[in-house]
Amino acid sequence: MNIIKATPSDTPTVAPLFNQYRVFYGQPDDPILAHDFIHARLTLEESVIFFAIDEQGMAVGFTQLYPMFSSVSAQRIWVLNDLFVGDSQRGKGTGNALLKAAKAHALATGVCGIALETSVSNCGAQKLYESLGYEKDIEHFHYFLSLKT
Repeated sequence: MNIIKATPSDTPTVAPLFNQYRVFYGQPDDPILAHDFIHARLTLEESVIFFAIDEQGMAVGFTQLYPMFSSVSAQRIWVLNDLFVGDSQRGKGTGNALLKAAKAHALATGVCGIALETSVSNCGAQKLYESLGYEKDIEHFHYFLSLKT
């Protein structure tokens, strides 16, 4: 397996994975939206994406990081907003490899940490995150104000 940092020219490779990720979370299948969103993030350098290529040269997973700041620590952080591995590659170390690439990038960019969240029911992801040293926050509630109806 090979982990690659995406550039705008990788949009056709990453966008189908991003579309699958959105469908996994209940969004409608929309390859054009997925392509346009990923292309914009990469072109505008608003996110960093790593993707995994298997031994047959197929893209099988990705993770996307967004830059953010922590006011309390007065330092930069990365928000790991997306992690997706296709069904055929789950349990084969792809997620682990993508998370390690994200950590290496975070260390190289001098941030103070990586933040992420996952659903309460996503026990597999929780187990993976905790095996890599991520700590579950049990002191804070997270809120979201939806502005779309």
